[in-house]
Amino acid sequence: MKTKKIGVLIGSLRKESFNRKTANALVQLAGKNLEFEFIDIANLPLYNQDDDSNPPKEFTQFREKIKQCDAILFFTPEYNRSVPGVLKNAIDIASRPYGQSAWAKKPAGVISVSIGAMGGFGANHHLRQSLVFLDMPCMQQPELYIGNAPKIFDDSGKLIDESVKGLLTKFIQSYEQWINTVSPEQMSIFARQAENQAQPRQ
Repeated sequence: MKTKKIGVLIGSLRKESFNRKTANALVQLAGKNLEFEFIDIANLPLYNQDDDSNPPKEFTQFREKIKQCDAILFFTPEYNRSVPGVLKNAIDIASRPYGQSAWAKKPAGVISVSIGAMGGFGANHHLRQSLVFLDMPCMQQPELYIGNAPKIFDDSGKLIDESVKGLLTKFIQSYEQWINTVSPEQMSIFARQAENQAQPRQ
């Protein structure tokens, strides 16, 4: 099976981000057919539509990295029932110029991690709304909201909660199946099969 390149975006810039620790743990649990690239969003300038005709090099480089990925994983904390501004800015940058979105058709997965008990539920679903418009098929099940984050890692940042490890394992296994099912290549195969089946028999 072809190796899939997964772009990983972390919505928190904090050095000891629980979302980044969770992403690192998930990568260790993934199968050999997935290759991960953590794509930095910390130094992206704020999106300004005036820049569309002459974009900063950071915009161009970021868009190209997204285009080179087969699928995207988002890890986000919750700020005021939504995603952090830095993540929304990154999403906006790679969606423009209008009609040239780098996100389109790329299968997505969302994990939210929070110090609160709700596990970033609001941010998780607010992000999914944007992904619908971006034409990114987003895995619906299993959902994953990880709460009480300070309790699931040790002082070195290692995941020590076996129940969370089990949830991450199930998530990444399901995600691998999901991206293989809804990839543009596979959808083209489905379309051809449907067209052949629809042909009138002589």
